[in-house]
Amino acid sequence: MRTEHDLLGPLEVPINAYYGIHTVRALENFQITGIPIHKELVEALVVIKKAAALTNISIGALDPDKGEAITAACDEILAGALRSHFVVDCMQGGAGTSANMNVNEVIANRAIEHLGGQKGDYSLIHPLDHVNLHQSTNDVFPTAVRIAAIRLLKPVTESFANLQSALQEKEEEFSRVIKAGRTQLQDAVPVTLGQEFGAWAQAISRDRWRLYKAEERLRQVNIGGTAVGTGLNAPRSYIFTMIEKLRDLTGISLARTDYMMDPTQNCDVFVEVSGLLKTAAVNLSKIANDLRLLSSGPYTGLGEITLPTVQAGSSIMPGKVNPVIPEAVNQVAFQIIANDTAITLAAMSGQLELNAFLPVIAKNLFEELDLLSHTLPIFIRRCIDGIAANEETCRANLENSTVTLTALTAIIGYDKGTEAALILKETGKPIKDIILEKKWMTAAELAEVLKPERLTSPSMDRKH
Repeated sequence: MRTEHDLLGPLEVPINAYYGIHTVRALENFQITGIPIHKELVEALVVIKKAAALTNISIGALDPDKGEAITAACDEILAGALRSHFVVDCMQGGAGTSANMNVNEVIANRAIEHLGGQKGDYSLIHPLDHVNLHQSTNDVFPTAVRIAAIRLLKPVTESFANLQSALQEKEEEFSRVIKAGRTQLQDAVPVTLGQEFGAWAQAISRDRWRLYKAEERLRQVNIGGTAVGTGLNAPRSYIFTMIEKLRDLTGISLARTDYMMDPTQNCDVFVEVSGLLKTAAVNLSKIANDLRLLSSGPYTGLGEITLPTVQAGSSIMPGKVNPVIPEAVNQVAFQIIANDTAITLAAMSGQLELNAFLPVIAKNLFEELDLLSHTLPIFIRRCIDGIAANEETCRANLENSTVTLTALTAIIGYDKGTEAALILKETGKPIKDIILEKKWMTAAELAEVLKPERLTSPSMDRKH
């Protein structure tokens, strides 16, 4: 062990640990979830520290040897080193101070080694005086959350694009499969199976566009605002150079907000992004519900589509196969909606110049993004791509129902349509047979009206 000191006094730190006393105290205080801060958040914090070191060197505020040691340590971490030393719990008090200090200490102790010293010798590189120079948790942590969220958002947006394409492919594949459309779970009018997939694709296309545009909101950062957004203790040259360095290092078009007090205390941007993820989750869950319903049975349900068989469905019922992929999608959607509620509550609970609850916002937002980035490829690959249409079932369900009557009432009238529906209910005769028996239409007229393209598109103009 080695002994380090802080405001509360001395404390022993494991001799091989790159973190220091502030991290040890956080470990004692926040044994909550057992989940450390997200790896993308770690990387974002480290990138900020590297940018700060380069900026402070360039403005003459940091000795080049110290600055180069810090940037070398940052580069090693960004390459994958020392990841096991970022240990603080993702659920923590202090508005992210524990996470910021964990990163400061690991970078400092590795930089000390680059200068030939021993871990804990902060006379060479100090976590606060050097690594955290011209910074505060209150501008570093919100900026890091935005950077991490942008990076996690990109694969999610791409996956929604892939899901849209997969649904559109099925739209084309099933464009000639005519079936009963249903409203309020009751027989309604004819549709094609392709049209149902096309409607889902439209919903997903909106999600894709909304999430693509959400990145613009996240690019506004308050780095340089320090404690409350006024920029106290940060030279003007640092503030302007820092954002340029961050843009270069991240490859993200970050912009310094015009009013740095705003993102320091207000978290509505995260509520907005989470709300868009919730909206996408609602659409995904609706699609999953529809797939489970359309594939129900296979012998006693609708059975109009067959989902890919991915695993046995029961430990007691032989031959049973369950819609496990849509079920998983449903559960992911439920979790995202729950996370959004937590983010909303945390954002509205900030007080005055700072929101202390950004750690729980970050945890829940990153979980939402991770859930979607992991689930969407599975949904596409193990469900959507392998869906098959049961065309005979679709046609039988259509013919043995009143679904075609709406198209016919424009010719025979509503009252005769109602009469035909009652006869179907009493006798089970198909509608087309009833129409022909009643001589309300000729076979040729009936065949023309019942063409799939006529049943599933706007009616042609008719002369009365």
